[in-house]
Amino acid sequence: MGVFTYADESTSVIPPPRLFKALVLEADTLIPKIAPQAVKSAEIVEGDGGVGTIKKISFGEGCHYSYVKHRIDGLDKDNFVYSYSLVEGDALSDKVEKISYEIKLVASAEGGSIIKSTSNYHTTGDVEIKEEDVKAGKEKATGLFKLIENYLVANPDAYN
Repeated sequence: MGVFTYADESTSVIPPPRLFKALVLEADTLIPKIAPQAVKSAEIVEGDGGVGTIKKISFGEGCHYSYVKHRIDGLDKDNFVYSYSLVEGDALSDKVEKISYEIKLVASAEGGSIIKSTSNYHTTGDVEIKEEDVKAGKEKATGLFKLIENYLVANPDAYN
């Protein structure tokens, strides 16, 4: 088994507390509301919403995948850090055992956020994951993030 790590950094005009609330804490209700074509539903199948919780995310009709289950590995509401692992679903293959993610939001000098994300692909055997293999997934995640950010900009009283 190999582990391939990819790190990324982006920025947002939304401050960390508000962005974390929308992007992490309330995502299960917000994303299906603003992007039903991407995410049809999100539900807890095991746990109380904290570390160890398993969530099932069902994707919209036009998506390449039907669902994934992810486990919350870490949730630090004070420091705006969230980590989770994809543990089941058709986004995983016989080449990828699991994918672990960590998202950390840091205040920027301009009053917004710096979003630091790390993805760890745990592969089976000697399979290698190339950066171009994850590019499409990153682009979809960025598009979804921009939808959330635009929603927060257009609705300044939401998720305060």
